Amino acid sequence: MKAIIQPVKGTRDFYPEEMAIRTWLYDQIKAVSSSFGYEEWEGPILERLELYAAKSGEELVKEQSFVFSDRSGDQITLRPELTPTLARMIAQKQNELVYPVRWWSFGPFWRYEKPQKGRTREFFQWNIDMLGIDSPEADAELVAVAASFFQRVGLTAEEVKIFINNRCLMDSVLAELGVAHENRKKVFHVIDRRDKMSPADWKEYAMENGLNSSQFDQLCLALSDKELWKKSPELVRFFEVLKAMGLREFVVFDPQVIRGLEYYTGTVFEGRDATGEGRAIFGGGRYDNLVNDVGGEPLSAVGFAMGDVMISVLLEKYGKLVKKNRKEQTVLVTVFDSGMLPSSFALAADLRKAGITTVVYPEAAKLPKQLKFADRKGIRFALIQGPDEAASKSVTIKDLLNREQKTIPVVEAGGMLKKMMD
Repeated sequence: MKAIIQPVKGTRDFYPEEMAIRTWLYDQIKAVSSSFGYEEWEGPILERLELYAAKSGEELVKEQSFVFSDRSGDQITLRPELTPTLARMIAQKQNELVYPVRWWSFGPFWRYEKPQKGRTREFFQWNIDMLGIDSPEADAELVAVAASFFQRVGLTAEEVKIFINNRCLMDSVLAELGVAHENRKKVFHVIDRRDKMSPADWKEYAMENGLNSSQFDQLCLALSDKELWKKSPELVRFFEVLKAMGLREFVVFDPQVIRGLEYYTGTVFEGRDATGEGRAIFGGGRYDNLVNDVGGEPLSAVGFAMGDVMISVLLEKYGKLVKKNRKEQTVLVTVFDSGMLPSSFALAADLRKAGITTVVYPEAAKLPKQLKFADRKGIRFALIQGPDEAASKSVTIKDLLNREQKTIPVVEAGGMLKKMMD
């Protein structure tokens, strides 16, 4: 057999069935984002590597980015995330924008990672951010957007949780433990890696990164304190707003949530399967220095990103992922014979003008073959017009789901189909 050229490792082919799911996911994201007043935007697929080198973290830049030199010798990368692009674009028009800026986007990204369940090298990602407001209430709004999305797609608080922490709170904890200021970034990385290592390896890693035995034991106690958030005035206000919005049940304080990207400055959060299974569904937080770091003036910001792969895995697990359904809003116009092809196309054009999605069988073929095509495509209604129907200016509507049919005047076909589709 002739060998078929294989796709690039870690990428996906979107056949119509998969594309329908991606489009459905986009529609839910757009509806939720718009309901909170966020505006859609987009940035370029290619960026200069230096945009990420300063603040995104060494692992993302050196190990996970697709990097190449362009013909002028500049280091270019396929974008691995969008927040630095957002910061750059805001910085470019910082004095022209109306604050707070509320923007969202859904587009493709690339990371050179080992493909596995819930992780691909090419993925689509929802990014949503608010810039220009530094308040716990702004942080709470972004979490409310995420929780509202979960509600919209049918996920309950028993199935998914949003785990919250605050880096300022944890910085004060480390200060109380006597960790020097210059070592706290390393200890944040220690906290972030806790679930990724065995207890023995994690303790050894902590010792290698500046903690002594006493500090390690005290850190473990702090990480198990689920009431620690009450020491943070910001988190007290944050949880109060989520409660007022009726979304508190989705949100859990977790002092172990730090987030790996280095530009986060305050509240951080991530969504996960409530059972703890799998990777994070989304992650985000407050990043008040990034616009300044890319050349703009200091500007507060908060946002999150959610990839399409893990949310699809979760929706599939709980039976909430939209499946390929019968196209009950689509009609097939059949073709009686080659002589009636023009009239079949004319009928289809009239139905489209009436707002009905209409497919014409593109050649003369036996009726059973055309009806089999409709059934296999999930099209519920077929219109049949032979010489007798054409002479009487009528058409037969066949309901392939209920196996019923009726003949009506052709001028009534659009209205009748709309009633049958309701």
